[in-house]
Amino acid sequence: QVQLVESGGGSVQVGGSLRLSCEASTLDLAGRCVGWFRRLPGQEREGVAAIAGDGRTNYADSVKGRFTISRDGAKNIIVVQMDSLKPEDTAMYYCAARRHGNLTTGQVLDRLMYNFWGQGTQVTVS
Repeated sequence: QVQLVESGGGSVQVGGSLRLSCEASTLDLAGRCVGWFRRLPGQEREGVAAIAGDGRTNYADSVKGRFTISRDGAKNIIVVQMDSLKPEDTAMYYCAARRHGNLTTGQVLDRLMYNFWGQGTQVTVS
């Protein structure tokens, strides 16, 4: 069974930074589309940052210039570095991976394109 495990969430002051990691068991993330999503209370999950199988990245407009997604291939981990955090970044953050097939730059932020999800990690900015 595929398991994605997020870590690195927590509470941080406005302007601070957090680094979220997504680790996969029984799933090789290399060359696979992986995205970070967040859900605010009462809302659907929204794509925040994603990396396609060929390394192309895409970001939500709200986080461009502040968040950076990257792969650590040696550790089979996808990381999102979040800087200059704002109160509106407060949410539960989820990692997701696609079973197979690549996605366009526009598709990588679509939650419906992903098959596997982690349990989430809370980020609170105040």
